[in-house]
Amino acid sequence: MNVTQQYRAARDRLMALDPTEVAEQFQWPAFEYFNFGLDWFDAIAQDPHRADQPALIVTGDSGTRTLTFAELSARSTQVAGWFQSLGVTRGDKFMMMLDNEVELWEAMLAAIKIGAVILPTTVMLDSNALASRIQRAGVQWALTNQHNIQKFADLASLGVEPESLGVFVTGDIPVTGAHSYADAYASTDEFVVVGPTPADAEMLVYFTSGTTSEPKMVLHTQESYSVGHFSTLYWLGVYSNDVHLNISSPGWGKHAWSSFFAPWIGEATVLSVNYARFDAATMLRVIEDFSVTSLCAPPTVWRMLIHANMGSLEHPPTNALSAGEPLNLATLEKVREAWNVTIRDGYGQTETTLQIATTPGLDVPAGALGKPLPGFDVELVDELTEQVIDGPGTGQVALRLQPKPVGLTPGYYWDEERNVKAFGSDLHLTGDLMSRDARGVYSYVGRADDLFKASDYKLSPFELENGLMGYPSISEVAVVPSPDPIRTAVPKAYVVLSPGYSPTSETAKDIFEHARTALQPYARIRRLEFVADLPKTVSGKIRRVALRHDEVEIHGETGQHTADVLAARTTTDGFGHEYSDAEFR
Repeated sequence: MNVTQQYRAARDRLMALDPTEVAEQFQWPAFEYFNFGLDWFDAIAQDPHRADQPALIVTGDSGTRTLTFAELSARSTQVAGWFQSLGVTRGDKFMMMLDNEVELWEAMLAAIKIGAVILPTTVMLDSNALASRIQRAGVQWALTNQHNIQKFADLASLGVEPESLGVFVTGDIPVTGAHSYADAYASTDEFVVVGPTPADAEMLVYFTSGTTSEPKMVLHTQESYSVGHFSTLYWLGVYSNDVHLNISSPGWGKHAWSSFFAPWIGEATVLSVNYARFDAATMLRVIEDFSVTSLCAPPTVWRMLIHANMGSLEHPPTNALSAGEPLNLATLEKVREAWNVTIRDGYGQTETTLQIATTPGLDVPAGALGKPLPGFDVELVDELTEQVIDGPGTGQVALRLQPKPVGLTPGYYWDEERNVKAFGSDLHLTGDLMSRDARGVYSYVGRADDLFKASDYKLSPFELENGLMGYPSISEVAVVPSPDPIRTAVPKAYVVLSPGYSPTSETAKDIFEHARTALQPYARIRRLEFVADLPKTVSGKIRRVALRHDEVEIHGETGQHTADVLAARTTTDGFGHEYSDAEFR
């Protein structure tokens, strides 16, 4: 068998395995050479049964564009030839800063075929952040759009030499000093394959969200993503007859997981949306109009959808997934009522492909995360001693490194000290706390650095948030420690209200009363503040670190600030005021 046949055979063996036996029977396929664009995507495009199947559909404010596997294969090869004619070669660092535009998929496939190293980058960054990333990673090429090109024009004043960076820009308006991406479609430069691509060749470098420190640079190879995402595909459970919609923004790992690699490994159609603003009603219309069979969305989106008329769909998706942060029970139940489908949760990191999840056919308790995915040997370790916990218990999730999972990063880019710390022992610690029951089912507890003590009780923000969610007035909530002179800290809830509710004392009173019945006495919410939205990372995770910082600014390190500090924050629309449960007793 050639490499494509071996790849497909390994995938088919995996997808045929029952969830109760997959962990024991699965083995990562091994390749000396592999290129996802050439050895897999182009092979799908040459299959007469798949060539005319839509590979990519992008719909949004500018209309809808559809490309079949054959069309996207040909276009990406043409773009690759044009890139080569301008000097892009194997190993070059290529930053891509686009929205959900067709050009992103074309250019990623083109770069993969060449062997260039892609640095997916969110459009939310400013020029300063861009300059830092370009300098740290040694970026030589960048692709962006008309909305963001000015950020690159400003780089010269931030220490980036203009001649060291070749810039491509999409759109019809010429930009001085930048190559017009549209010229690729008229190019006659032939793409030249410069020898086989080693499976361990660098393919992607992701920047972590960097909420508490300078972003880490996470490396992935042809193998760690092309083969590593077998685990993600097993979770998605999509096939060639599926239309898979992943609601995600480019620039972070989940976009590549669920809008590029995993669905195409399954030969499914990728649907992506490109609207300037998210609207739940519009999203439901997209799901219906494009006959979406599989929907993956972060918890924030699911919470917005349940406030829309989900039950109006005649043919709702039969496959529902979520990742990024845990889902609360109330959201799970409302989606089940509307669509008769259970959202299956998944857990992974920028450093890995999907590690733990509820896979198709796996029965887990409501709200549980699931079981380890094929190829990952997962352990729980004690927070203090880092000793492995046998059987049921709660601890930090760790991955066995002997043998090292294919879906785990080879290391942090140009950071040997951090690599020794992270991968220098038998276990790689993830920083996430989970519980495991007698059946080996995992449930998320929280980030190790998000847990806090209040009156000497250790509290999990997620558990408190889960207790609050489901109350009609609460659309989203984040719980953080608020400094207190007596208890050291007390739980404070930042609440985004559901449509139709106002940030008033009456609303606060109702939520406090709900908290007293929904939460244990030691875990009750003591303070509450209404906000228009919650601070989040690019990947949609709540930035509790920012809220914790706000609490120190408000109350001081020991909770000694006066009421004047609080009063000064209150706005005329009711936001910024902090309510205390003592007011309503």
